Amino acid sequence: MIAISGIVFTFFMVFGGYLLAGGKLDIILKSLPFELMMIGGAAIGAFALSNSAHTIKITLKDLRKVFSGSIWKLNDYTLLMTTLHDLLQVAKRNPVALESHIDEPSESDIFKNFSKVVNDHTAIDMICDTLRTGTMNYSDPHQIEDLLDKKIEEKKHHQEISVHALQAVADGLPALGIVAAVLGVIKTMGSIDQPPEVLGKLIGGALVGTFLGVFLAYCLVAPFAAKVKSSADEDINFYRAIREVLVSFYQNHPVQTCIEVARQSIPHDLRPDFEVLSTAIRAGKRE
Repeated sequence: MIAISGIVFTFFMVFGGYLLAGGKLDIILKSLPFELMMIGGAAIGAFALSNSAHTIKITLKDLRKVFSGSIWKLNDYTLLMTTLHDLLQVAKRNPVALESHIDEPSESDIFKNFSKVVNDHTAIDMICDTLRTGTMNYSDPHQIEDLLDKKIEEKKHHQEISVHALQAVADGLPALGIVAAVLGVIKTMGSIDQPPEVLGKLIGGALVGTFLGVFLAYCLVAPFAAKVKSSADEDINFYRAIREVLVSFYQNHPVQTCIEVARQSIPHDLRPDFEVLSTAIRAGKRE
């Protein structure tokens, strides 16, 4: 909702200011379809040319984050803490029983009520692979921390692919606007024998290309890239919380201490309240 409001506000202020200053929209509207075809088409073509099919797919998918934000919400952190609490309690009491939960998470009574984390490969791999190494007596907390950090760094790199792709488009749009403007000037020069009022409209139409390239770059695509990056950075906090719990566990801290250490590492606006989380753990609260 904030993103949509921001877009509407930007259009209102830019074109509203233009109209209040005495500008007329007829030249812009007349030239807009053709300029948009040249600039937008060139941007899309360059985007497809410079990126793999995998990157294009990821970028189109990540554009949803502009409007939805981070995929992990406050309730997800509460569910994560309660799920990890239950898993670690099983790991302490009966490591053999833990194997059924980490080998088939989708069939686990602990995991099945938190389907969102089961469907996230990074989260489920971090949890299950780490607990699996613990069952094989490979539980050096420093090495486990290094392994989890590498997984988080890999996830962060993967999430930033779309950010770089969008930023590259934003960087190129002003130049594409100049390309469209130059073509407009070429068109104008072909009508140099026309009266000034005709030439004025032709030059004005050519300048729409420059305006459109800069406007799309700095008012839409670059902010989109920034929002996707911000959402990706927020997503990483979820995986860091998983790391904090598991590293603390293999440092032989009590389960409740592990959960509290992780809770304190979560950003304030997403951090579950201590009493709420304690109640959820005691009640076995799920989705």
